Amino acid sequence: MNCKKMLKHLALVLAGAMILPAFATADIKMGVILGFTGPIESLTPDMGGSAEVAFKEASDSGLLLGGQKIVSVRADSTCIDNAAATAAAERLVTAEKVAGIMGADCSGVTTAVANNVAVPNGVPMISPSATSPALSTIADNGYFFRTAPSDARQGQVLAEITMERGINEVAVTYTNNDYGKGLADSFGGAYQALGGKISAVVPHEDGKADYSAEVASLDASGADVLVVFGYVDQGGRYMIQTSLDSGAFDKFILADGMFGESLLQNVDGDLTGSFGTVPGTDSKGATTYADMAKASGLKAGGPFTGESYDAAALLILAMQSAGSTDGAAIASNVMGVANAPGEKIMPGELAKGLRILANGGAVDYVGASNVELTGVGEASGSYREFEIRNKAFQTVRFR
Repeated sequence: MNCKKMLKHLALVLAGAMILPAFATADIKMGVILGFTGPIESLTPDMGGSAEVAFKEASDSGLLLGGQKIVSVRADSTCIDNAAATAAAERLVTAEKVAGIMGADCSGVTTAVANNVAVPNGVPMISPSATSPALSTIADNGYFFRTAPSDARQGQVLAEITMERGINEVAVTYTNNDYGKGLADSFGGAYQALGGKISAVVPHEDGKADYSAEVASLDASGADVLVVFGYVDQGGRYMIQTSLDSGAFDKFILADGMFGESLLQNVDGDLTGSFGTVPGTDSKGATTYADMAKASGLKAGGPFTGESYDAAALLILAMQSAGSTDGAAIASNVMGVANAPGEKIMPGELAKGLRILANGGAVDYVGASNVELTGVGEASGSYREFEIRNKAFQTVRFR
């Protein structure tokens, strides 16, 4: 090849490189912000791992935006420290330049991340586990979604279960934050409307060394059953332990924040007969994802694992539908890929969804948790009723 031809060839190569799409030059970074330390730290490794199962599935398909790969960037929300969660999210957005955020987890830090970081910077975020009813009305400009249902629904379901079991009087303790108060209010209103009596309501703070004063106040109410709206690795667990040690209560009603194997492993005492609710479904998608989780070394059926996979999957499919990693474009496509019309997409079928979208088709993502987002961008939701028997969480039914 003579010099003239070589120069012409080089010019063509450089011109070709210049017209490649911007997303073809680097991996796509996606943020995963969860409380890897703090009051739900036993739950979050499997939640984060579930999101990363979806990221790997999309990357391995070779179909995401012309063959791009996703790199997961983790950050610690702490679950309870709004300032720390905000700083962690700012790092994801400003330093790591993530295209979207899977998270956060607990309701207070999720609100802080949405209000202070994601929405102002135009970064879409999908929480798998923030359930406070207050999140339904935040000014999110269309950037915040959640695959977990609001506690406005969980409180109603748990109140109905409690009355169906013939429990007409309870005492209530809740972790003193957005999640705990929102759920206590939802449950309390529904339970009293059904004819139940709440003899005492006592909040508790996480991180205390002693909970005997709170338990004594609840015990003085005369109720035989304690409703615990707290966290499995912090105050909620210690409220239960103190109740058992003092003899104040031996039966407990629990919500999603208290559902985790660490409760059974770390509480010294018999929890037989205690019951509660956690978001969940007995759908085909849930079974399929449980198998996928197990194959990936994660706990099958762990709390909010399916919702975490689904949150990541929605970000992936919305990105493909938009044909871009631009935050506004991704956010504007989330509802379209989450709901009908379109080809139904189950766990393990992200390649199918990516292919359909690349060819101009439509998808209806069903996923592990039977995803159907309401008008405010949150899951309509179904719940698993569980009871503790033989030192294990046993499923009673789904509703």
